[in-house]
Amino acid sequence: MDILFYGFVVFLFAAVILGIEGVYIWWVNTHGAAAQRVARRLQLMSGSPGRSERISILKQRRFAKHDLFDGLLHHIPLAHRTDRLLLQSGMKWSVQYFLLWSGAALLAGGLTVSRWPLPLPVRAGLALLFTLIPLMLVRRARARRLARIEQQLPEAADFISRALRAGHSFTNVLQIVGNELPEPLSSEFRIAREEINYGVPMSEALHNMATRIPLTDLRYLIIAVLIQRETGGNLAEILSNISHIIRSRLKLVAQVRVLSAEGRMSAWILGLLPIGVVGMMLLTNPDYIKLLWTDPLGIKMLWYALAMIIVGVVWLRKAIRIHI
Repeated sequence: MDILFYGFVVFLFAAVILGIEGVYIWWVNTHGAAAQRVARRLQLMSGSPGRSERISILKQRRFAKHDLFDGLLHHIPLAHRTDRLLLQSGMKWSVQYFLLWSGAALLAGGLTVSRWPLPLPVRAGLALLFTLIPLMLVRRARARRLARIEQQLPEAADFISRALRAGHSFTNVLQIVGNELPEPLSSEFRIAREEINYGVPMSEALHNMATRIPLTDLRYLIIAVLIQRETGGNLAEILSNISHIIRSRLKLVAQVRVLSAEGRMSAWILGLLPIGVVGMMLLTNPDYIKLLWTDPLGIKMLWYALAMIIVGVVWLRKAIRIHI
């Protein structure tokens, strides 16, 4: 009797487990993520009306190593802008790595200013400024990379023009440019060539390159190529003219930078001089400078001084930044 009872319990337990597993497999095969993805692709391939979704064959950039954190970051618009900035800078950082460095900079800044004889709001503001250090490094890398690419664009336009005159197709020219020109421009042409090989339309591949390299001169070059593909014309001659225009503009930009060097140096000196003076007085005579944040009149003077510094820096920046 006991053997029959225990056997019945074992078989009942196995039947329940198998039933649950069967229900789970049915649910995954009919309503799971993979099943929905396959159904959506079949519906798009069948051309069913009312659906304008488009499948991208390009690999989506990951914002984090873990899937959960990556999914959360993909729903934040600021994370997409940060990823675009990292992509344009050429750095190998991910959004998660950038956020970790920003958090570490904030912690280091908080520990650094915690011992300074400053009021709490000022220390909190200085600690938050440390958070901008990774952003400043990324923006500096982006500016240097875009400047190098801008210097390489005239040579690339001439190279493409000569290759087209020699009888090469434009897709082959992209591969030749990616192999012959130096970095960082050559890697961008290689990426565009690989996207075209994967089946991405040429117009979309060139627009993706313009997104990775937000330079006006490159956009002129891409627009010329796209217009020539639709309307026809001598693309080699057009690219030669664009190369001449880019060289002339870069020469004018260099002349403007030389003429505005004194104004830029004045802006740096006038902007950093008050901060340097306050720092030196904190080191040499802290009791004397403490009146600025212990006395009510000193606090007002600090706010007025900060406002005047900001206005002066913005004014000088507008005066010396000449867009060409």
